[in-house]
Amino acid sequence: MDRIFIRDLNLPVLIGTLPQERKFRQNITLNIELSYDMTLPGRTDNLFDAVDYSAVERAVIEAVERSSFHLLEALAQHIAELCLSFRPVRKVKVRIDKPAAAVRARTISLEIERENASHSS
Repeated sequence: MDRIFIRDLNLPVLIGTLPQERKFRQNITLNIELSYDMTLPGRTDNLFDAVDYSAVERAVIEAVERSSFHLLEALAQHIAELCLSFRPVRKVKVRIDKPAAAVRARTISLEIERENASHSS
């Protein structure tokens, strides 16, 4: 499957379960992988047949800035569902890095992968 990558999208977000985490926005880094068949847009050269990755990026930024989830898992799920709402995305992988959560490591990360139910095998 063909893929588009949105790499190292740095955003401030209200996230965390501890009271001190919820006082201020923390920086996270998102890496998103959108999978779909690029044969048609490759032939037609028409944005209507492709994934408008700038629209996806704008939607993700807006959603993250408005969010106030407690868990990274919930934020990742929300982002994945948003990405899958863009036609013709079939599969999405979302990785979130939260450097402020790490004590000695550079960052704490999680990654989820979701597939559009209408395209699953």
